[in-house]
Amino acid sequence: MLVLSNSTALNLLLSKLLQNCLEQSNSSAPAQVSSSGSSLEIIYVLLMLGLFGFFTLGVMVTNLQARRHEGPRDPYSTYITADTWQQQDRLHLQARIIENYKLCCVLENQLAVEQPGSKIPEEKSA
Repeated sequence: MLVLSNSTALNLLLSKLLQNCLEQSNSSAPAQVSSSGSSLEIIYVLLMLGLFGFFTLGVMVTNLQARRHEGPRDPYSTYITADTWQQQDRLHLQARIIENYKLCCVLENQLAVEQPGSKIPEEKSA
């Protein structure tokens, strides 16, 4: 009988604990805590999205300003748009061609030159 009373007491204790847990989950106080927690989570997500958007917008604006300032004052663009480098290239190329033409000499191999007066010896077949 002692065993029966212990199991009954254990069952009563467990059933009371279960009822307390169910009452706490059904009460309105924890629901308010969870809703305030979820609103804080939403504020956190919106804050992170705002910071990311601000950072991205800053990078885009900085890039656009850098490209705008690059335009007419950039020495590379000035060099490309100026026509002087093409003229200098052309003059340098002409000077190189003339220099190579002056250095060029033709060596004539007398044995390799065509001689129409001489005949090629032919072998006689036996």
